Amino acid sequence: MSQHSILIVEDEHTLRRLLEYRLGKQYNVRTAANGEEALELIAQELPKLIISDIMMPKMDGFALQAALQEDNSTRAIPFIFLTAKADEASRLKGRRTGVDDYITKPFDIDQLMSRVDRLLERTALFQTQLDAKIGQDFSQKLMPKKMPSADGYKAFFHSAPREHGGGDIFDCSEPRPGVHFITIGDVMGKGLQAKFYAFSFLGYIRSTLHTLLGTTSSPAELMTRVNQVLVDDPPLEDTFASLLLIKWEPARNLVTYANAGHCRPVLMTARGAEVVPYSDMILGLDAGAEFKDTSIVLQPGSSLISYTDGLLEQVMKNGEQLGEEGILGYVNHAAGKPDPIQSLLKNVLSDSENSRFGDDVLMFWLEREGNRDRPSRDPAPRWFSPFSEGAQT
Repeated sequence: MSQHSILIVEDEHTLRRLLEYRLGKQYNVRTAANGEEALELIAQELPKLIISDIMMPKMDGFALQAALQEDNSTRAIPFIFLTAKADEASRLKGRRTGVDDYITKPFDIDQLMSRVDRLLERTALFQTQLDAKIGQDFSQKLMPKKMPSADGYKAFFHSAPREHGGGDIFDCSEPRPGVHFITIGDVMGKGLQAKFYAFSFLGYIRSTLHTLLGTTSSPAELMTRVNQVLVDDPPLEDTFASLLLIKWEPARNLVTYANAGHCRPVLMTARGAEVVPYSDMILGLDAGAEFKDTSIVLQPGSSLISYTDGLLEQVMKNGEQLGEEGILGYVNHAAGKPDPIQSLLKNVLSDSENSRFGDDVLMFWLEREGNRDRPSRDPAPRWFSPFSEGAQT
């Protein structure tokens, strides 16, 4: 049975039961004997379509339709008039008030079913197109107009929402000369709801950065504040998100980041690709969650690669997800290419179960120019935490 709900408004008991029986084989059907009863049912749950008689006691079909047109939440519900009144004046009145179809009694039930199906299909198509347009608009607003840049570095970026998108976010800013902040995240959920949350969430992140950068530039401290906002602020209290907050200082060849449950970055050096450690609790779960900074000195020819879970969870031809180990192999192959991200994604898709990614995919590749030195027998630590002594491995 379809999940579409249809409301039948008809005062004649026998016809009302007949329509309920026939339409109930395909749809969730509710019935009312007049317009007043219909409004009560509509207040409880909005139907996908209304089929209404015109001549009814208490409130007729025209009065019901007029009441629905006055409310923004109900005026777009598809409406079919079903009546024995065949004069042209009533038909024209129905058209002027926004009625979608007009069927005169006696009628062929199969004809009615066909019109219902066609009207619901048309409504679903319109909604899909509208969702896609809104999703595309939000996707564009959630992406930066330009990439961060600095002498001696290359930055590559790719974002491809799946259909009308989910909650992937990316942002970059330079609040102080020579200090860049890069935000990569994923708001839980799919489709437009996640996109709306992502848009609001990104606004909170931006405002938090601007507010706190006067007193701290620690990604971990900024992450703590963002987490408190998600837990304490009513509009976002049920929002959960993974977030990677990166501070990049190209003059020092230093990257410092805090990770709240996001996909762990990959570091590409002369030793090959390896996953950088540390990932703390996802945002929005615990107001007391603690986060720590991890710093990486980027050597000549090395790269830091970050991505969202659409890449991590891509299903390959062997039926398994790509995973971190799989990503490392493709990073090794893509390093040094003119556009390493496009090379990596092309290779992943060629080895995937399907020719498209199953979810939103976002990647950011930051590369320090120069030749990668061969590792020494006792290489220097590549990452460290300011909260511990010595190198972390």
